[in-house]
Amino acid sequence: MMGRTFVIAELSANHGHKLETALESVRAIKECGADAVKIQTYTADTITLDCRSDDFIVKGTSLWDSRSLYDLYKEAFTPWEWHKAIFDEASRVGLKCFSTPFDKSAVDLLESLDNPIYKIASFEITDVNLIEYAASKGKPMIISTGIATEEDIRLAVETCRKAGNNDITLLKCTSAYPAPVSAANLRTMKDMAGRFGTKVGLSDHCMGNDVVLAAVATGAEVIEKHFILDRSIGGPDAAFSMTCEEFKAMVASIRNVESAMGEVFYPDDTNKISGRQFSRSLYVAEDMKAGDTVTEDNVRSVRPGYGLHPKYLKSILGRKVCRDLEKGTRFSLDYLDE
Repeated sequence: MMGRTFVIAELSANHGHKLETALESVRAIKECGADAVKIQTYTADTITLDCRSDDFIVKGTSLWDSRSLYDLYKEAFTPWEWHKAIFDEASRVGLKCFSTPFDKSAVDLLESLDNPIYKIASFEITDVNLIEYAASKGKPMIISTGIATEEDIRLAVETCRKAGNNDITLLKCTSAYPAPVSAANLRTMKDMAGRFGTKVGLSDHCMGNDVVLAAVATGAEVIEKHFILDRSIGGPDAAFSMTCEEFKAMVASIRNVESAMGEVFYPDDTNKISGRQFSRSLYVAEDMKAGDTVTEDNVRSVRPGYGLHPKYLKSILGRKVCRDLEKGTRFSLDYLDE
């Protein structure tokens, strides 16, 4: 049986800098059927420099162009003093809560909160020192690969393993916001599983849930998708985040796909196969007298399937029957002369 996909709702900056919105989001995420809520642990000062030189101005994105990295992250961060309240609320409603750290001090904070999983963001996959420090805590590691080369991925995985941590899940990711469906390249996901010997999943920034469902059908063990109570909250990630209704529908579809995948199964009891009665079988198609020769006209393969298996037709053609047979009789080998 296919395992249950671990569905993560990424809260990111979708709280409008209101703690109550963050807590309400946690409750809504639980109602949507997700398995976990993920937040991000950084400040503008721990993730970048307060600098307005050209290197620190965003270019080449559709949503954040011309903004300084410092201003962007100052808007997007989740206050560290909120973390305990968010973790506590998730625990209260029965939802797993964990975070993405962006430096060692963030890992230290999260350790004080018994953070159960460490997620490494796509843009941090080259920060092997951060990966090593997080992996050394012995918690499951989830690593997005959005901007990574094969060598980047290999180095990140090796860094975890050298730290004594082999509980690694790689997420196929396209670091575009939103990402075009044509750039998903989901075949890479299963290739990563074989190439790096890890679990795999998807961090999806595409609009809708088509790519998510394809990933689940392809074997994703983890799905991550951005969540927002209402896009009117605004913020850097609002445009490509799923609302409550959309997220709930996605989770329901994921569970349907899991159910449909089932297991490898070839039934061997024909009496228990639904619809088997409508298969083809050999029936007497014309009234026959004892001594008549079997032809393709008087014995035919037709529906329903209660008669002799059609595989016998060639072997009985030209043989004689030993009794009178009425049209519509299920043919049997017992009706043939010795």
